[in-house]
Amino acid sequence: MKTKFYLFSIALLLTAFTFSANATTINTEKMYKEAAANMTKEQRVARCEEIKERVEEIKAMDKSQLTKADKKELKGELKELKKEAQAMGGGGIYLSVGAIIIIILVLILIL
Repeated sequence: MKTKFYLFSIALLLTAFTFSANATTINTEKMYKEAAANMTKEQRVARCEEIKERVEEIKAMDKSQLTKADKKELKGELKELKKEAQAMGGGGIYLSVGAIIIIILVLILIL
């Protein structure tokens, strides 16, 4: 009886912690897409230029003098800038290797 109670209490605790951990995540990509939808084209272009300038500043920095925490912070900032830039842009067309092979085969058969 005691082992069943302990197993049940552990399962209940683990379940409670997983729900609270999932509640703390923020979908920043959705937030960036909503912000981009509310901008005009000129504002989006200007924001993309600001992002490019900041990325160039970070690339030009001398990172050898930075602490581990500072490097981690810069890496996080770059990830956020990348997400924002992808939300500003229209995305693109992605082709897998299999799709490219099929397209080449169809072109060979046609020609």
